[in-house]
Amino acid sequence: MDIYKFCVAGINYKKADAELRSSFAVNNDQYSSILKNAPLFGLKEVFVLSTCNRTEIYGLTENADDLISLLCAETPGSAEAFAKSAYIKKGREAIEHLFDVAAGLDSQILGDYEIVGQIKSAAKFSRQHGFLGAYLDRLVNSVLQSSKLIKNNTALSGGTVSVAFAATQYIKKHVKNISDKKILLLGTGKIGSSACKNLVDYLGTKNIMLINRSPEKAIGLATELGLKTASIDNVENEVNAADIIVVATNAAEPVVLASHITSHQPKLIIDLSIPFNVEESVRHLPGVQLVNVDELSKLKDETLKKREAEVPKAKAIIAESMQDFIEWYYMRRHVPMLKDLKLKLKELHSYTFIPDADNPLCESKINIKIQRVVNETACKIKETNTKGCHYIAAINDFICTA
Repeated sequence: MDIYKFCVAGINYKKADAELRSSFAVNNDQYSSILKNAPLFGLKEVFVLSTCNRTEIYGLTENADDLISLLCAETPGSAEAFAKSAYIKKGREAIEHLFDVAAGLDSQILGDYEIVGQIKSAAKFSRQHGFLGAYLDRLVNSVLQSSKLIKNNTALSGGTVSVAFAATQYIKKHVKNISDKKILLLGTGKIGSSACKNLVDYLGTKNIMLINRSPEKAIGLATELGLKTASIDNVENEVNAADIIVVATNAAEPVVLASHITSHQPKLIIDLSIPFNVEESVRHLPGVQLVNVDELSKLKDETLKKREAEVPKAKAIIAESMQDFIEWYYMRRHVPMLKDLKLKLKELHSYTFIPDADNPLCESKINIKIQRVVNETACKIKETNTKGCHYIAAINDFICTA
Protein backbone atom coordinates (compact mmCIF):
# COMPACT_ATOMS: atom_id res chain seq x y z
CA MET A 1 0.00 0.00 0.00
CA ASP A 2 1.32 3.41 -0.99
CA ILE A 3 0.73 6.04 1.69
CA TYR A 4 0.27 8.67 -1.01
CA LYS A 5 -2.88 6.88 -2.21
CA PHE A 6 -4.70 7.87 0.97
CA CYS A 7 -7.11 10.67 0.06
CA VAL A 8 -9.97 12.64 1.51
CA ALA A 9 -12.57 14.68 -0.34
CA GLY A 10 -15.02 16.71 1.66
CA ILE A 11 -17.06 19.80 2.35
CA ASN A 12 -17.53 21.52 5.69
CA TYR A 13 -18.95 24.60 7.37
CA LYS A 14 -16.05 26.80 6.20
CA LYS A 15 -17.17 27.04 2.57
CA ALA A 16 -20.50 25.19 2.43
CA ASP A 17 -23.61 26.53 4.16
CA ALA A 18 -26.00 24.24 5.99
CA GLU A 19 -28.31 23.91 2.98
CA LEU A 20 -25.48 22.72 0.73
CA ARG A 21 -24.11 20.40 3.41
CA SER A 22 -27.54 18.84 3.82
CA SER A 23 -27.56 17.78 0.17
CA PHE A 24 -24.46 15.65 0.81
CA ALA A 25 -25.36 14.36 4.27
CA VAL A 26 -25.14 10.57 4.46
CA ASN A 27 -27.48 8.40 6.54
CA ASN A 28 -26.90 4.70 7.25
CA ASP A 29 -28.87 3.49 4.22
CA GLN A 30 -26.86 5.76 1.93
CA TYR A 31 -23.65 4.68 3.65
CA SER A 32 -24.52 1.03 2.93
CA SER A 33 -25.09 1.87 -0.74
CA ILE A 34 -21.80 3.77 -0.92
CA LEU A 35 -19.87 0.77 0.41
CA LYS A 36 -21.81 -1.64 -1.80
CA ASN A 37 -20.91 0.35 -4.92
CA ALA A 38 -17.35 1.26 -3.90
CA PRO A 39 -15.77 -1.61 -5.91
CA LEU A 40 -17.40 -0.22 -9.07
CA PHE A 41 -15.15 2.82 -8.58
CA GLY A 42 -12.07 0.70 -7.90
CA LEU A 43 -12.22 1.35 -4.14
CA LYS A 44 -11.43 -1.40 -1.64
CA GLU A 45 -10.88 0.69 1.49
CA VAL A 46 -13.19 3.61 2.22
CA PHE A 47 -15.18 5.24 5.00
CA VAL A 48 -17.51 8.24 5.22
CA LEU A 49 -17.72 10.81 8.00
CA SER A 50 -21.02 12.70 7.89
CA THR A 51 -21.96 15.16 10.65
CA CYS A 52 -23.97 18.37 10.87
CA ASN A 53 -20.83 20.33 9.95
CA ARG A 54 -19.11 18.15 7.35
CA THR A 55 -19.30 15.27 4.93
CA GLU A 56 -15.96 13.64 4.13
CA ILE A 57 -15.13 10.48 2.23
CA TYR A 58 -11.76 8.85 2.91
CA GLY A 59 -10.18 6.08 0.87
CA LEU A 60 -7.20 4.56 -0.88
CA THR A 61 -7.17 5.58 -4.53
CA GLU A 62 -4.99 6.93 -7.31
CA ASN A 63 -7.66 9.50 -8.15
CA ALA A 64 -9.65 11.39 -5.51
CA ASP A 65 -12.32 12.11 -8.14
CA ASP A 66 -13.41 8.48 -7.69
CA LEU A 67 -14.31 9.27 -4.07
CA ILE A 68 -16.32 12.31 -5.14
CA SER A 69 -18.14 10.39 -7.87
CA LEU A 70 -19.05 7.61 -5.44
CA LEU A 71 -20.35 10.03 -2.80
CA CYS A 72 -22.35 12.12 -5.25
CA ALA A 73 -23.90 9.03 -6.83
CA GLU A 74 -25.59 8.23 -3.51
CA THR A 75 -26.57 11.74 -2.33
CA PRO A 76 -28.96 14.36 -3.77
CA GLY A 77 -26.23 16.92 -4.49
CA SER A 78 -24.36 17.11 -7.80
CA ALA A 79 -20.65 16.59 -8.33
CA GLU A 80 -20.43 20.14 -9.71
CA ALA A 81 -21.96 21.64 -6.55
CA PHE A 82 -19.68 19.51 -4.39
CA ALA A 83 -16.56 20.53 -6.31
CA LYS A 84 -17.23 24.26 -5.84
CA SER A 85 -16.90 24.00 -2.07
CA ALA A 86 -14.80 20.84 -1.73
CA TYR A 87 -11.29 20.28 -0.47
CA ILE A 88 -9.13 17.38 -1.58
CA LYS A 89 -6.11 16.24 0.40
CA LYS A 90 -3.66 13.41 -0.30
CA GLY A 91 -0.93 11.51 1.51
CA ARG A 92 0.49 13.13 4.63
CA GLU A 93 -1.80 16.15 4.25
CA ALA A 94 -4.87 13.87 4.32
CA ILE A 95 -3.50 12.00 7.33
CA GLU A 96 -2.88 15.23 9.24
CA HIS A 97 -6.37 16.44 8.34
CA LEU A 98 -7.96 13.36 9.93
CA PHE A 99 -5.85 13.86 13.06
CA ASP A 100 -6.99 17.51 13.21
CA VAL A 101 -10.64 16.57 12.72
CA ALA A 102 -10.53 13.96 15.50
CA ALA A 103 -8.90 16.46 17.87
CA GLY A 104 -11.65 19.01 17.26
CA LEU A 105 -9.18 21.43 15.66
CA ASP A 106 -11.26 21.56 12.49
CA SER A 107 -14.65 21.71 14.24
CA GLN A 108 -17.02 24.63 13.96
CA ILE A 109 -16.79 24.86 17.73
CA LEU A 110 -13.09 24.42 18.54
CA GLY A 111 -12.36 21.31 20.57
CA ASP A 112 -15.83 19.80 20.11
CA TYR A 113 -15.28 16.23 21.31
CA GLU A 114 -18.50 14.81 19.85
CA ILE A 115 -16.63 14.23 16.57
CA VAL A 116 -14.68 11.36 18.17
CA GLY A 117 -17.78 9.22 18.59
CA GLN A 118 -18.82 10.02 15.04
CA ILE A 119 -15.43 8.89 13.68
CA LYS A 120 -15.67 5.68 15.71
CA SER A 121 -19.13 4.97 14.31
CA ALA A 122 -18.08 5.73 10.73
CA ALA A 123 -15.04 3.45 10.97
CA LYS A 124 -17.01 0.68 12.68
CA PHE A 125 -19.66 0.74 9.95
CA SER A 126 -17.00 0.44 7.25
CA ARG A 127 -15.15 -2.30 9.14
CA GLN A 128 -18.33 -4.35 9.53
CA HIS A 129 -18.85 -4.19 5.77
CA GLY A 130 -15.26 -5.20 4.96
CA PHE A 131 -13.99 -1.82 3.74
CA LEU A 132 -11.56 -0.96 6.53
CA GLY A 133 -8.31 -2.82 5.88
CA ALA A 134 -5.13 -2.97 7.96
CA TYR A 135 -3.93 0.47 6.85
CA LEU A 136 -7.11 2.46 7.50
CA ASP A 137 -7.83 0.50 10.66
CA ARG A 138 -4.41 1.35 12.08
CA LEU A 139 -4.75 4.97 10.98
CA VAL A 140 -8.14 5.39 12.66
CA ASN A 141 -6.85 3.78 15.86
CA SER A 142 -3.82 6.11 15.84
CA VAL A 143 -6.09 9.10 15.30
CA LEU A 144 -8.40 8.11 18.16
CA GLN A 145 -5.45 7.51 20.50
CA SER A 146 -4.06 10.93 19.60
CA SER A 147 -7.43 12.53 20.29
CA LYS A 148 -7.56 10.82 23.68
CA LEU A 149 -4.07 12.09 24.55
CA ILE A 150 -5.11 15.62 23.61
CA LYS A 151 -8.25 15.42 25.74
CA ASN A 152 -6.29 14.09 28.74
CA ASN A 153 -3.24 16.35 28.43
CA THR A 154 -4.64 19.68 27.23
CA ALA A 155 -7.64 21.89 27.93
CA LEU A 156 -8.67 21.95 24.27
CA SER A 157 -12.01 20.35 25.13
CA GLY A 158 -12.23 22.11 28.49
CA GLY A 159 -15.34 23.96 29.57
CA THR A 160 -18.77 23.16 28.20
CA VAL A 161 -19.11 24.13 24.57
CA SER A 162 -20.92 22.09 21.91
CA VAL A 163 -23.79 22.62 19.51
CA ALA A 164 -26.12 21.13 22.11
CA PHE A 165 -24.82 23.48 24.80
CA ALA A 166 -24.90 26.43 22.39
CA ALA A 167 -28.65 25.77 22.05
CA THR A 168 -29.01 26.05 25.81
CA GLN A 169 -26.98 29.28 25.85
CA TYR A 170 -29.18 30.72 23.11
CA ILE A 171 -32.39 29.90 24.98
CA LYS A 172 -31.01 31.33 28.22
CA LYS A 173 -30.04 34.56 26.48
CA HIS A 174 -33.19 35.11 24.43
CA VAL A 175 -36.05 33.65 26.49
CA LYS A 176 -37.34 35.20 29.71
CA ASN A 177 -39.19 33.32 32.46
CA ILE A 178 -37.94 29.95 31.22
CA SER A 179 -39.59 28.08 34.08
CA ASP A 180 -42.98 29.10 32.66
CA LYS A 181 -42.18 27.87 29.15
CA LYS A 182 -43.07 24.47 27.78
CA ILE A 183 -40.15 22.86 25.94
CA LEU A 184 -40.48 20.10 23.35
CA LEU A 185 -37.41 18.03 22.43
CA LEU A 186 -37.67 15.96 19.25
CA GLY A 187 -35.00 13.25 19.00
CA THR A 188 -33.17 11.63 21.91
CA GLY A 189 -30.04 10.39 20.18
CA LYS A 190 -26.58 11.53 21.24
CA ILE A 191 -27.04 15.23 20.44
CA GLY A 192 -30.65 15.27 21.63
CA SER A 193 -29.77 13.61 24.94
CA SER A 194 -26.90 16.04 25.44
CA ALA A 195 -29.19 18.99 24.69
CA CYS A 196 -31.82 17.66 27.08
CA LYS A 197 -29.36 17.25 29.96
CA ASN A 198 -28.03 20.76 29.35
CA LEU A 199 -31.58 22.16 29.47
CA VAL A 200 -32.20 20.47 32.81
CA ASP A 201 -28.79 21.28 34.33
CA TYR A 202 -28.26 24.85 33.13
CA LEU A 203 -31.80 26.18 32.81
CA GLY A 204 -33.15 24.44 35.89
CA THR A 205 -36.35 23.37 34.16
CA LYS A 206 -38.11 20.04 33.89
CA ASN A 207 -41.05 21.31 31.89
CA ILE A 208 -39.75 19.29 28.93
CA MET A 209 -41.65 16.85 26.72
CA LEU A 210 -39.63 14.20 24.86
CA ILE A 211 -40.57 12.58 21.57
CA ASN A 212 -38.48 10.00 19.75
CA ARG A 213 -39.31 7.67 16.88
CA SER A 214 -38.12 4.76 19.05
CA PRO A 215 -40.08 5.41 22.28
CA GLU A 216 -37.74 3.27 24.41
CA LYS A 217 -34.93 5.87 24.18
CA ALA A 218 -37.25 8.73 25.10
CA ILE A 219 -38.72 6.79 28.02
CA GLY A 220 -35.25 5.89 29.31
CA LEU A 221 -34.06 9.51 29.21
CA ALA A 222 -37.32 10.78 30.71
CA THR A 223 -37.04 8.29 33.58
CA GLU A 224 -33.45 9.35 34.24
CA LEU A 225 -34.23 13.08 34.32
CA GLY A 226 -37.80 13.06 35.62
CA LEU A 227 -39.44 14.29 32.40
CA LYS A 228 -42.48 13.35 30.31
CA THR A 229 -42.78 11.67 26.92
CA ALA A 230 -45.30 11.72 24.10
CA SER A 231 -45.87 9.53 21.06
CA ILE A 232 -44.47 10.49 17.66
CA ASP A 233 -48.06 10.24 16.43
CA ASN A 234 -48.91 13.21 18.64
CA VAL A 235 -46.10 15.44 17.34
CA GLU A 236 -48.43 18.04 15.77
CA ASN A 237 -50.31 18.67 19.01
CA GLU A 238 -47.09 18.89 21.00
CA VAL A 239 -45.51 21.30 18.49
CA ASN A 240 -48.51 23.61 18.84
CA ALA A 241 -48.47 23.40 22.63
CA ALA A 242 -44.75 24.14 23.03
CA ASP A 243 -43.10 27.54 23.48
CA ILE A 244 -39.61 26.23 22.68
CA ILE A 245 -38.89 23.35 20.30
CA VAL A 246 -35.45 21.74 20.01
CA VAL A 247 -35.15 19.43 17.01
CA ALA A 248 -32.34 16.86 17.12
CA THR A 249 -33.75 14.18 14.85
CA ASN A 250 -31.80 12.48 12.09
CA ALA A 251 -34.52 12.19 9.49
CA ALA A 252 -34.04 12.46 5.74
CA GLU A 253 -37.08 14.77 5.50
CA PRO A 254 -38.38 17.56 7.78
CA VAL A 255 -40.31 16.37 10.83
CA VAL A 256 -41.65 19.82 11.78
CA LEU A 257 -43.78 21.28 9.00
CA ALA A 258 -45.37 24.70 8.60
CA SER A 259 -48.75 22.96 8.45
CA HIS A 260 -48.15 21.60 11.97
CA ILE A 261 -48.20 25.09 13.49
CA THR A 262 -51.71 26.44 13.75
CA SER A 263 -51.45 28.38 17.02
CA HIS A 264 -50.30 31.99 17.02
CA GLN A 265 -48.32 31.93 20.25
CA PRO A 266 -44.63 32.94 19.97
CA LYS A 267 -42.28 30.02 19.39
CA LEU A 268 -38.53 29.55 19.35
CA ILE A 269 -37.50 26.58 17.22
CA ILE A 270 -33.88 25.41 17.26
CA ASP A 271 -32.92 22.91 14.54
CA LEU A 272 -29.78 20.93 15.42
CA SER A 273 -30.21 18.56 12.47
CA ILE A 274 -28.41 18.21 9.14
CA PRO A 275 -30.21 17.88 6.78
CA PHE A 276 -32.61 20.41 8.29
CA ASN A 277 -35.51 18.68 10.00
CA VAL A 278 -37.63 21.84 10.24
CA GLU A 279 -39.32 22.98 7.05
CA GLU A 280 -37.74 26.28 5.91
CA SER A 281 -41.12 27.95 5.40
CA VAL A 282 -41.66 27.72 9.18
CA ARG A 283 -39.29 30.69 9.42
CA HIS A 284 -41.89 32.94 7.81
CA LEU A 285 -44.78 32.09 10.13
CA PRO A 286 -45.89 34.95 12.41
CA GLY A 287 -44.40 34.74 15.88
CA VAL A 288 -41.95 31.95 15.00
CA GLN A 289 -38.18 32.32 15.31
CA LEU A 290 -36.15 29.56 13.65
CA VAL A 291 -32.46 29.08 14.48
CA ASN A 292 -30.18 26.48 12.84
CA VAL A 293 -26.75 25.00 13.65
CA ASP A 294 -24.81 27.59 11.65
CA GLU A 295 -26.36 30.45 13.60
CA LEU A 296 -25.74 28.69 16.92
CA SER A 297 -22.08 28.02 16.14
CA LYS A 298 -21.33 31.73 15.89
CA LEU A 299 -21.64 31.97 19.66
CA LYS A 300 -18.29 32.79 21.26
CA ASP A 301 -17.35 32.92 24.92
CA GLU A 302 -14.35 32.83 27.24
CA THR A 303 -14.21 29.04 27.03
CA LEU A 304 -13.35 29.21 23.34
CA LYS A 305 -10.60 31.76 23.97
CA LYS A 306 -9.04 29.42 26.52
CA ARG A 307 -9.26 26.56 24.04
CA GLU A 308 -7.46 28.55 21.36
CA ALA A 309 -4.46 28.85 23.68
CA GLU A 310 -4.27 25.03 23.81
CA VAL A 311 -3.97 24.54 20.05
CA PRO A 312 -0.12 24.48 19.96
CA LYS A 313 -0.08 21.70 22.59
CA ALA A 314 -2.60 19.70 20.58
CA LYS A 315 -0.60 20.15 17.36
CA ALA A 316 2.55 18.90 19.11
CA ILE A 317 0.75 15.72 20.22
CA ILE A 318 -0.59 15.24 16.69
CA ALA A 319 2.91 15.64 15.19
CA GLU A 320 4.27 12.93 17.48
CA SER A 321 1.33 10.60 16.86
CA MET A 322 1.62 11.11 13.11
CA GLN A 323 5.32 10.27 13.22
CA ASP A 324 4.57 7.04 15.09
CA PHE A 325 2.02 6.08 12.45
CA ILE A 326 4.36 6.94 9.56
CA GLU A 327 7.11 4.82 11.14
CA TRP A 328 4.68 1.92 11.51
CA TYR A 329 3.71 2.31 7.86
CA TYR A 330 7.29 2.21 6.60
CA MET A 331 8.18 -0.73 8.85
CA ARG A 332 5.12 -2.60 7.59
CA ARG A 333 6.39 -2.09 4.04
CA HIS A 334 9.63 -3.89 4.97
CA VAL A 335 8.02 -6.91 6.66
CA PRO A 336 8.28 -9.09 3.50
CA MET A 337 11.98 -8.19 3.20
CA LEU A 338 12.63 -9.07 6.85
CA LYS A 339 10.89 -12.42 6.37
CA ASP A 340 13.07 -13.09 3.33
CA LEU A 341 16.16 -12.15 5.34
CA LYS A 342 15.21 -14.62 8.06
CA LEU A 343 14.69 -17.39 5.49
CA LYS A 344 18.02 -16.58 3.83
CA LEU A 345 19.90 -16.76 7.15
CA LYS A 346 18.27 -20.11 7.93
CA GLU A 347 19.19 -21.32 4.46
CA LEU A 348 22.83 -20.31 4.94
CA HIS A 349 22.84 -22.03 8.30
CA SER A 350 21.60 -25.26 6.74
CA TYR A 351 24.62 -25.26 4.36
CA THR A 352 27.11 -24.66 7.19
CA PHE A 353 28.54 -27.47 9.26
CA ILE A 354 27.69 -26.94 12.91
CA PRO A 355 28.37 -29.70 15.49
CA ASP A 356 25.21 -31.15 17.00
CA ALA A 357 23.12 -29.17 14.55
CA ASP A 358 20.38 -31.76 14.93
CA ASN A 359 20.28 -31.16 18.64
CA PRO A 360 16.98 -29.34 19.42
CA LEU A 361 18.71 -27.13 22.00
CA CYS A 362 21.40 -26.15 19.52
CA GLU A 363 18.81 -25.49 16.83
CA SER A 364 16.85 -23.30 19.23
CA LYS A 365 19.95 -21.22 19.99
CA ILE A 366 20.60 -20.74 16.27
CA ASN A 367 17.00 -19.61 15.70
CA ILE A 368 17.30 -17.13 18.58
CA LYS A 369 20.48 -15.68 17.04
CA ILE A 370 18.84 -15.42 13.62
CA GLN A 371 15.81 -13.66 15.11
CA ARG A 372 18.15 -11.30 16.96
CA VAL A 373 19.82 -10.37 13.67
CA VAL A 374 16.40 -9.75 12.08
CA ASN A 375 15.27 -7.62 15.04
CA GLU A 376 18.47 -5.56 14.98
CA THR A 377 18.03 -5.10 11.24
CA ALA A 378 14.47 -3.85 11.80
CA CYS A 379 15.75 -1.34 14.37
CA LYS A 380 18.43 -0.18 11.94
CA ILE A 381 15.82 0.32 9.22
CA LYS A 382 13.74 2.38 11.64
CA GLU A 383 16.76 4.57 12.44
CA THR A 384 17.60 5.10 8.76
CA ASN A 385 14.02 5.34 7.58
CA THR A 386 14.43 7.26 4.33
CA LYS A 387 13.01 6.47 0.94
CA GLY A 388 15.52 4.61 -1.22
CA CYS A 389 17.78 3.96 1.76
CA HIS A 390 21.11 2.36 0.76
CA TYR A 391 20.93 0.18 3.87
CA ILE A 392 17.69 -1.42 2.66
CA ALA A 393 19.09 -1.80 -0.84
CA ALA A 394 22.13 -3.61 0.59
CA ILE A 395 19.89 -6.06 2.48
CA ASN A 396 17.91 -6.78 -0.68
CA ASP A 397 21.17 -7.39 -2.56
CA PHE A 398 22.27 -9.79 0.17
CA ILE A 399 19.01 -11.73 -0.01
CA CYS A 400 19.24 -12.00 -3.78
CA THR A 401 22.91 -12.95 -4.07
CA ALA A 402 23.93 -14.68 -0.85
